Amino acid sequence: MDKPPRPARRTWQHWGVTAATHSTLFPQVPETADAVLDGLDPEQREVALALTGPVCVLAGAGTGKTRAITHRIAYGVRSGRLQPASVLAVTFTNRAAGEMRGRLRQLGAGGVQARTFHSAALRQLQFFWPKAVGGDLPRLLERKIQLVADAAARCRVRLDRNELRDVTGEIEWAKVTQTVPADYPAIVAKAHRDAPRDPAEISQIYAMYEQLKRDRSVIDFEDVLLLTVGILQDRHDIADQIRSQYQHFVVDEYQDVSPLQQRLLDLWLGDRDNLCVVGDASQTIYSFTGATPDHLLNFRTRHPGATVVKLVRDYRSTPQVVHLANGLLSQARGRAAEHRLELISQRDPGPGPVYTEYADEPTEAEGTARRVRDLIAAGVPAGEIAVLYRINAQSEVYEQALADAGVPYQLRGAERFFERQEVREAGIALRGAARAGGNDSLLDDAEDLPAQVRAVLSTKGWTSQPPAGSGAVRDRWESLAALVRLAEDFARARSGATLSDLVAELDERAAAQHAPTVQGVTLASLHSAKGLEWDAVFLVGLTEGMMPITYAKTDEQVEEERRLLYVGVTRARLHLTLSWALSRSPGGRASRRPSRFLKGLRPGSGSLGTIASGGSGSFERGAAAGRRRPRGPVLCRVCGATLTEAGAMKLMRCEDCPSDMDEALYERLRDWRADQARELGQPAYCVFTDKTLMAIAERVPATGGELSSISGVGARKLDRFGADVLAICAGGDGGAGPDDS
Repeated sequence: MDKPPRPARRTWQHWGVTAATHSTLFPQVPETADAVLDGLDPEQREVALALTGPVCVLAGAGTGKTRAITHRIAYGVRSGRLQPASVLAVTFTNRAAGEMRGRLRQLGAGGVQARTFHSAALRQLQFFWPKAVGGDLPRLLERKIQLVADAAARCRVRLDRNELRDVTGEIEWAKVTQTVPADYPAIVAKAHRDAPRDPAEISQIYAMYEQLKRDRSVIDFEDVLLLTVGILQDRHDIADQIRSQYQHFVVDEYQDVSPLQQRLLDLWLGDRDNLCVVGDASQTIYSFTGATPDHLLNFRTRHPGATVVKLVRDYRSTPQVVHLANGLLSQARGRAAEHRLELISQRDPGPGPVYTEYADEPTEAEGTARRVRDLIAAGVPAGEIAVLYRINAQSEVYEQALADAGVPYQLRGAERFFERQEVREAGIALRGAARAGGNDSLLDDAEDLPAQVRAVLSTKGWTSQPPAGSGAVRDRWESLAALVRLAEDFARARSGATLSDLVAELDERAAAQHAPTVQGVTLASLHSAKGLEWDAVFLVGLTEGMMPITYAKTDEQVEEERRLLYVGVTRARLHLTLSWALSRSPGGRASRRPSRFLKGLRPGSGSLGTIASGGSGSFERGAAAGRRRPRGPVLCRVCGATLTEAGAMKLMRCEDCPSDMDEALYERLRDWRADQARELGQPAYCVFTDKTLMAIAERVPATGGELSSISGVGARKLDRFGADVLAICAGGDGGAGPDDS
């Protein structure tokens, strides 16, 4: 799996809840148990009513599986058939667990434990460790990569940064599949797994890593599960104590369970069968971490009397998107494909998917950015648009293109909202004002809840107008502005709500990591997009070698790549664009081919039965983005090397080659850009990026033609800012406003 996306760099994060979603975030608690069932479709209702015995819910993408299982738990609690403290709901991410807790609270079923496997196991381990082992639990290692590096050094194995990350991932895989160091080489060979280094070397590093953990009295996240399993196996009294507390288990995303997690679940259950599992074999995309759909597919074999319910009504996507998703899986092979679910869209028809072929990757990125900008202009919120790619290394060219187009974006994996310093400080201030009540002079002139929040947050830096620029000051303001908008939505949803009520809501959200929506285009890898959805999705870089990825060798690995693309397709509610580039660099040989997964789906690629029927898509060839690209490879103007990276092509030189930039001109351009951004109310990078300003300061254009030849200066920006920039390059101050040029 790709490493987590790096935190967003100077992006425009606009936190807030839209009017379209606030009513669903703050619904009224159902008055009765039967009212919990209102609004469920027949299959969801069947799930909610199946409160005993083994239950298997096969739920396709967008079919409301979380709704079904949360209403099942809530109905059981509200009807008195389930005690809240006796239910343990398990999922795979803190975000999903937080969402589940929030939904249960809104349904009147607070008190139910909803946790990840690791979180639930860690609580049990911390509680029972003194009794089972004695003393304090060893310190939990937050990141194991440094310890792996130390282990490799002890073994005299040199690893670069990428190899270190890959070896760390291999150790994690070995542990969740319950493979000990000595058995690692044989297990890897048997599984036909491509190890990042010689398996014997990894085995040696793995063994040394385990030794260093013992020497330093630390444990890692996999140890949390392993140690809990060990205690429950050896201490029947402790296992009985846990089983006496938890009588009913719900496991979401069951297709992602690893052998180790399944072993822990079996120990929690004992000889009981009050288990409800929910999953979709067609969304198994984490096998490299040890996840396997076998537990889901074998559930009815292990539990012959299980109740099985299929959810196939897709409430997320239009018929056109669902048609493509079904067509994609219809070509699949293997055991998971035999159990695929044929989705049925419940939405009104929408536009067909758009397939676009571009000459090269920068053109693809710029074409995508233009389409994104057009969607925003047509009324689609930026926060409801995503650009998804196979690996994180693809993000840079899209960051650059969106910045050049003046489109705000965020990289998935940025700092959690409620962990930001300004949000914590704001929470303290709001809590203090709530305690003071009518004795706080700040609130004397505040007539309602939003006005009270604005008054309190004004002491922390919030103003009615955003500050200029896009750095830390702007990020801080955006966070506080999000809290203001959240208060406005909360007040609309709950008439008469007080500041204390809002503080309680914020505490619940912080505990659940339920942050307000980010208003910026999301850039994310397909793996990190799992569980999310947007109005518009752009699936980019869909070429052979990238989708499927080049190291997918076996049939099962290729089929997992197909499932990964299926996950990407089913993230889209309304607009879906799929694109690819024939070469990596401008002027390069057009040797790439679109992904084999699109054969028979995109127009003109041949028909496979009825897959491509229905007129559910259009094919386009992307035009050059605002300027004529040079033919042949782009060469460094200093050393003559062929350039391939987006930043280097923008500068027309290798980034480590000597620069002849006019430093004074660069500073004048930066000052001018700051003024423009302030007047426009946009981040500075939406005017020009730093790389574009550097390129201008190096080449000092004298005419519009020379300026437009610089990457990042398209026709739109030339019209808007060209006169100013040329004036500054000529020695002037670029005094024209953004609308005067």
